[in-house]
Amino acid sequence: MNMNIHIATEPLLALVIGILILLVPRFLNYFVAVYLIVVGLLGLIHHSPL
Repeated sequence: MNMNIHIATEPLLALVIGILILLVPRFLNYFVAVYLIVVGLLGLIHHSPL
């Protein structure tokens, strides 16, 4: 039996960032900046014609 588990990266990343913001709120700017960069890169990689 072959079971492929596909985990969506953006919702998982948003969940991790949200938990980190609750735990360490003073790093909010850094978490948001890293999140936006990662989501942007994932979007560019996903839509690249390779």
